[in-house]
Formats: sequence, C-alpha cells, structure tokens
Amino acid sequence: MEVAQLLLSGVSYRELVKAVGTAILFEQLLSRGKGAIQNSTFQAQVKTTGGFLLLYAFARSWLRLVSHYVPEPYLDEFFHIPQAQTYCEGRYLEWDDKITTPPGLYFLSVAFHKLWMMQCTVYSLRYLNITATLSIALIATRCHALVTARISGRGNGHSSASFHTGLNIALFPVIFFFSALYYTDVVSTLVVLLAYENHLLRVGPQRPDFLNGIWTVVLGVAALCMRQTNVFWVVVYMGGLEAAHAVRLLSPPPVEPPKGPLSFAEHIRFYVWRDSVGDMHDPQLNAAWPEDWLFCLISIGIAAVCNPFKVLRQVWPHITVLGLFVGFVAWNGGVVLGDKSNHVATIHLAQMLYIWPFFAFFSAPLLLPSVVPFLLAPFRILVSTSQPKTGEKPLVVQMINKFYYMPYILGTIALSLAIVKFNTIIHPFTLADNRHYMFYIFRYTILRSIKVRYLLVAGYTLSRWFVWNTLAGTPSVDFPTVSGEAKEKPAKNNANKTSSVSPGPPTSTALFWLLATTLSLMTAPLVEPRYFILPWVFWRLLVPSWSPAADIQSVLPNSKWAGKLKIDPRLALETIWFLAINAGTIYMFLFRPFYWKSSDGELLDDGKVQRFMW
Repeated sequence: MEVAQLLLSGVSYRELVKAVGTAILFEQLLSRGKGAIQNSTFQAQVKTTGGFLLLYAFARSWLRLVSHYVPEPYLDEFFHIPQAQTYCEGRYLEWDDKITTPPGLYFLSVAFHKLWMMQCTVYSLRYLNITATLSIALIATRCHALVTARISGRGNGHSSASFHTGLNIALFPVIFFFSALYYTDVVSTLVVLLAYENHLLRVGPQRPDFLNGIWTVVLGVAALCMRQTNVFWVVVYMGGLEAAHAVRLLSPPPVEPPKGPLSFAEHIRFYVWRDSVGDMHDPQLNAAWPEDWLFCLISIGIAAVCNPFKVLRQVWPHITVLGLFVGFVAWNGGVVLGDKSNHVATIHLAQMLYIWPFFAFFSAPLLLPSVVPFLLAPFRILVSTSQPKTGEKPLVVQMINKFYYMPYILGTIALSLAIVKFNTIIHPFTLADNRHYMFYIFRYTILRSIKVRYLLVAGYTLSRWFVWNTLAGTPSVDFPTVSGEAKEKPAKNNANKTSSVSPGPPTSTALFWLLATTLSLMTAPLVEPRYFILPWVFWRLLVPSWSPAADIQSVLPNSKWAGKLKIDPRLALETIWFLAINAGTIYMFLFRPFYWKSSDGELLDDGKVQRFMW
C-alpha cells in the first residue's frame, strides 16, 4: 500500500519542467546536431513524446521509491554527494582523496542547481541523473538515426526504430538503475554520446571547419572530466573512425588489378600502391573474413602514413584531447585521482572474455536471428551437403575453402583457455563486497573450481559468435562463424532479393570498437558491470535492424505473416526484457535489505542497512 501511494502520488509540474527542459537544453545547446533528425511525421512525434513521458514517469517513480526507502547517501554516494555539496557552496579547492574520478559531475551539478535555483540536497542531486537519463534517450535516438544513414546511404530522418532504440538504451538496466542514485556513470554516458553525435556529423562529405574542431576538443575534454577511461572512446574510437573517414574521402578512381602471371612482390607492390592513394580495404562486416580484418587495418595504416596532412586535418581535435590527457597524467602522477592504491592499472585480458556473456544476457532478444539458425545448424548442414541448390556451395565446402578457418577457431579457444589459466584476476573488492551481483556471479561460477573456469570458455566462445554476428547483421546464419558466409558476391538473379537484415557496419568501425573496448577494459583489475556500459551502448547503436518478413517468406512462402512483419520485433522484446530486469533489481534493492553480522551475530558497519545493486 505504501509503495502504491508513492507511485500514484501526483507528478510535480515543476519537476517535469526541470527534467524535460534540461534534457532539451542538452540536446539543443550541447549537441549542435543540425539536421540530425528531420522529416518526422506527426504520428512519429506523438509516439516520441508519449514514450519520452513514460520513460520520465518510470524513472521518477524509481527515484521517489529510492528517496523514500534510502533517503541518506548510499555506498559511493557517501563520497559523491558531500563533494557536490561542497562545490555548491563555492569551496572548489576542497577535495575528498577517496574519490578517483574527475570533478566534471560536480561542476555540472552546480550549473544544474543554479539554473533552477535549487539547493543541493540528496534528492536534487539524484534528480540530475533523471535528467541525464532522458537526455540519453534523446541523444541516442539522434545517434542511431545518423549511424543508420551512414551505413545504409539513405536519409537521416527520424524513424520509430531510432527512437525505440534510444528509449531502450536509456532503459538499459545498468544505466537505468543508477538514474536514481548520484553516481557518475549516467552523466558520463551522456557526455560521451554528445561527443559521438558531433563525431557523426563531422564524418560527412565535407571536411569540418575549425570551429567544429574546437567544439570537438571541448566535448572531448568534458568527457574526460567525467571519467578518465572515456579517453579510449573520444580519442581511439572516434579518432580512429575519423582517420578512416579521411582516407575514404581520397576516393581514388577504380583501377583494374594487373592481369597475367605476377610475382608475389608485384602483387604486394600493386596493393600497397592502391592503399597509399586511399583505395581502402573496408568491406561490410557481414562480408569479411579474419584476413579482411588484417588487410583493413594495414590499408588504413598505409593510407594514413602516405597522406599524413589530410588525415591530421581531420583528426587534430582528437590528438589535442590526447595531448591534454597525457599532460594531466604527467601532472597527476597517474590516471587515477585520489585512492590510487585500490585502482592500480594492470593487464586483465579476462575482461575480454566476460564481456560477451554480459552482452548475450542483456541483449538476448537481439541475438535471436543468430541463435535460432545455430540451433538448426545440424539439420541445415545435412540438407546443404546432400541437396545443395544450383550454384550454391554447401556450407561444409565453404568452410573447407577457408583452409585456415578451423585452426583459427581452435586458436581462439586455446587463447581463451590460456587467459583463464594465466590471467584470471580476482580483485579483493569482488570477494569482500556481497552487496554487488558480481560477488555472486563469481562465487557460483569462477570461484567454484578450476574445471568450471575452463568449461565457461564454451559459453564465452558461443556468446562472442552470437554477439559478433548480431553486429554484422548476417541474415540466416548457418553456423556461428566470423560472419564470412556472404563473402562471395550474390548471383545476378538474386541481386534484388530482399534481405531480412539491414547492412552492418564497415569492418573498420567494428575493429575500432573492439580496440577501444579492449583498451578500456583490459587495464581494470576490478570486474564491474558499469565498466561495460559504453562498450554495450556503442555496440547497440551499430546493431542493424531486422525484419522477419524475408525469413518467414523463405521458410513459409504462402504465410499471411510474411508481408506483415516489417518492423523489428526484437525492439519490443528488448523493452520487455529490460523492464523485467529493472523491476527485479529495483525489488532486490528496496525490499530485500540485509545486515552484515559477525560469526557471533553482532551487527557490523554500525548496523547500517546493506542493499543489493550492480
């Protein structure tokens, strides 16, 4: 009854204006995304407004429950909230040495409270993250529209799929959970998305002007002021993509490969020459084999070295941000502020194993087009081997043609086993703090036995295949491969066949995403779901849409549903899945508290209530 009264209590008009007004202010003043969303219909605007208000109602209800049951600062808020209140009082030189992240969140909090003329209370500081969550939905919508336009080559108008994607990103459980607590993660994600939207507007047919370069530096520095590891996204990921874009703008005229018998050296000279003039090897990800990944990186490197001034003209803002970051590290004596002893950078490659089941769990609805064919793979292999279609190579023959493919798969599995054996790091915080879900995940998996650790490699491998194929957008995957089945060009009579999946990103985009993800995770000894937020957000923005109509048509030609299911049903399933996870974590946090007790039953931590959280 008490919960119902809290949820049904009237919505404060003033609070709504603060949240929505500030979110729109972020969008208009900070994103500067002119033309990012155009040609939206009245129906689309109504759906957008309705979804936006529902998100606000859900987030505000969550905040009201937290404020009622947890009115005092909890866990990391114990450090963040007093520091923000110190800044609100104008004492900017006072700093808590236990805080490891820069003061960007606190400066933004001061501006937010001065804008609406409020006092810095626990409730008002938490409310800032409600505003940031709404802003994430808006900016992620714009980013998805721009990403789709870049990949498909079509217009950048508003679409219901883009808005639904932005809404789901805001509902992502690890983001949404912290929307009612005063943590850095939500605002940090927002600022990085603002930088990403600006990047997407920079990679157009015209080179960006100098003022936009200055704005790019400002957004990059703002991202670093929120969290130091954001350097990998605003410099490595976005800077790498802009370097590839600069190479792509060279647009050399096509040249036929040399004919006749050529030596290996002559072949090398020809392709190096083509790379040097900007003929970059960058196929769509669903048409790329592992050697294409290597050739893509080599071609970008050769083109950048041979055209340094054109590349520097595009990426100088990112180099400037990197220089400022290096200067900060030299001045600070390290990357981490404050408590350096518990945050020592190390090589933790096992993080790149854990990320795939993390993605597979949260994005399970998106993996359906890859998982279902995998379950049918034995039957399809038999059919394709015994009765291949005219002009179509059986799957087994395709696999054999790539002679290195099976050794490649075995090599990745062997590498995973080696990482498990030699580089499994268990941080003391993971073992000591039973308030976090990661404590129980480790306890019932990795810490059970060595055999279980090795058996988990199968789960890491399958998750990686499914996640990568989902990113590639490979339709009707016969087997969880590296998305190389589409390597051969389709026959002319199939050229107009409708694909069930939109084009995936270019190979270079996926590789720069993987590089930034690796750099941001492998230096962290502590396994935290919050560290996976940005890798997931950028992956989610790149995932192509899927229409089941073509797949149903191929299986059931006369089905009445074949022409009706033109939208991506995974979006609705993703929303339902996220709502279910959020409801579960909200319930555990609010209504399943516990106390720390010693072996003789004495209350520890001064008898404070402990709560489960990410």
